Amino acid sequence: MYMFLFNILEDAFFAAIAGIGFASISDPPRNAYKYCALISAVGHAMRYLLMNNSLMPCSLIAASFVASLTIGFMAVAAACYAKCPPETFSFPSLLPMIPGMYAYKTVGAIVMCLSTQDEALFNHYLYLCTSNGFTCAFDILGMVLGATAPILILKKVSFRVTRYSD
Repeated sequence: MYMFLFNILEDAFFAAIAGIGFASISDPPRNAYKYCALISAVGHAMRYLLMNNSLMPCSLIAASFVASLTIGFMAVAAACYAKCPPETFSFPSLLPMIPGMYAYKTVGAIVMCLSTQDEALFNHYLYLCTSNGFTCAFDILGMVLGATAPILILKKVSFRVTRYSD
């Protein structure tokens, strides 16, 4: 039990560091970094918890979608405090969850498809290409939909956070 909690906290810690790094690329205000770190940590830990839950584990795509929804709602809430658009927090928080290994395996399978002459090997690599490619594409699609939906659902809040009343 303690090891599982430690693994969640470790995952959250490294996601927070990655979130700060990705946020620094877009040069947000200084007060936005703490929100990026917190949202990245909570979102990535949520995905880790959903995927590694022994009672009812979720697939990568479902866990990423739920974690992205969490990131989206937290980004809208943080936008009210930091007076920044919610995208300032949601996009850097999503980047640590990009399924890079699936994309890498997809490209590797494409290269192997193009370089083999054996039909059985070609079919195997084509299967790997489509399987990893679909997993990667639908995971990214789920993350985009999950992070964008709260911004559109809470349109009044999310579009007014940068408006200052006189």
